[in-house]
Amino acid sequence: MAAIDPTAGIRSVLVPIDGSPASMDAVLLACAIAKKNKGKVYAVHVIEVKRSLPLDAELPDKATSGEDLLTRAEKVATEADFRIEGELLQAREAGHAIVDEAMERGVELILMGAEHKAAAGEYQMGRVTQYVMRAAPCSVWLWRHPVHE
Repeated sequence: MAAIDPTAGIRSVLVPIDGSPASMDAVLLACAIAKKNKGKVYAVHVIEVKRSLPLDAELPDKATSGEDLLTRAEKVATEADFRIEGELLQAREAGHAIVDEAMERGVELILMGAEHKAAAGEYQMGRVTQYVMRAAPCSVWLWRHPVHE
C-alpha cells in the first residue's frame, strides 16, 4: 500500500501569526510544505479594531508590534531558506479577516499555531481558531505544542 502524503499538491498556505511559539513553528512548517511543492506562504497578523473606533483608525503601537511579528516570521522563513509574503490587516474580528484573506488569495491551506489553553483539564480552542475551523473555504490545520505540566 502506498503512503499517503497529506502535503502533496499544497502550493499556497496562509499562516495567521500572533507571536506565539506555536504560530512561528506553523510558519516553519508552512515553509517546508510550500518549498516541497514550489508554492507560496502568506503570513498575516490581524489587528482587531474596537467597534468604538473607525476601522481604518491609526493604531501606531499595534501596527509597530504587528510589523515586528511579521519581521520575525520572515526571519523564520529566511532561516528555512524560503521567502514569505507578510501582511498586516485591520479588522473588527480576526477570524473573519483570516477567512476573507484565504478566500481572496485562493489558498489551499490555513495553518494555525495554537498554544495550549486548559480550563478544567480540557483543551479550550480560542474564538478565532473556532471561527476559522468552522468557516474556512479550504483545509485548516492546527499546530499545537505538547502540554508541558
